[in-house]
Amino acid sequence: MSNTAAEHKHVSLSTWISAFRLRTLPLSFSVVIMGSAVAMQQKELDAPLLLMTLLTTLFLQILSNLSNDYGDSASGADQAGRIGPERAVQSGAISLSQMKSAVKVFAALSLLSGIGLLALAYMSIGIVPTATLFGIGILCIVAAITYTVGKHPYGYVGLGDLSVFIFFGLVGVVGSFYLQTGELNCGVWLPAASVGALSCGVLNMNNMRDIESDRRAGKRTLPTHIGLRGAAVYQALLMAAAIAAMVAYVALFGKWAQTLCLLTAIPFTLNAVNVLRRSGEHDFLDKQLKVISLSTFAMSAIFMIATAVAKAL
Repeated sequence: MSNTAAEHKHVSLSTWISAFRLRTLPLSFSVVIMGSAVAMQQKELDAPLLLMTLLTTLFLQILSNLSNDYGDSASGADQAGRIGPERAVQSGAISLSQMKSAVKVFAALSLLSGIGLLALAYMSIGIVPTATLFGIGILCIVAAITYTVGKHPYGYVGLGDLSVFIFFGLVGVVGSFYLQTGELNCGVWLPAASVGALSCGVLNMNNMRDIESDRRAGKRTLPTHIGLRGAAVYQALLMAAAIAAMVAYVALFGKWAQTLCLLTAIPFTLNAVNVLRRSGEHDFLDKQLKVISLSTFAMSAIFMIATAVAKAL
């Protein structure tokens, strides 16, 4: 097959859906659910606003996944010996040019959805906050793309963890809270830090799993700098910080029913202990990605349900 034919080959819908990596959505939705649940303590949720926030998050997460697939394949980080789920470009299912086009489409969808979201929120938050959030939204799109794409992708120099903590923790949770309430309070930063630490934990296990292929490709993630043992200790600290932040929030600002969300401290604690013991087992690390992602979603969902129950009683 010629290069031109390969670039224009038909790609099935199921192949694109697989490339979207929808298994990552529970973690990204957790950010919105947590921020909205904290907002629920102060007022009734605006359902259309919540749904639009989730839609925008969906587009941003898919954009991030497609950009990672494109960037890692273009740079050579996705090699034949890579461990973990097969990537679409790496496998040849989608050509590099087709993936690049998909990145542009989802960047546009993220932008349009974000504009729609801010249009809904404008009347309650005002023009200056709307303009500020628009700028933050542009940064989210740029961050999703440049993690692995471009001449100097920041994910290749060990800055991925910082970006994930900021965007999948602080910005996501606090932003979702602000869209619903039009204000800030000190309490919301604790759940934001908790979700951010858990999101970093998912990224860290992903990078621990891929440490050999990343080293060969020159992708300098945090585990390639500090080694598997250091990354395992870092994982334990992330889990401890996530638990501590939620305990602090419930103790200082929470409702009695919200203590139920602390049950998710069990899988987070087990993760910390087991990663310290089994840091070199790639299959174990890959399975733990789903465990922590779903446990984070469970924590956010239980927190929201418990908040609703506490308000109703």
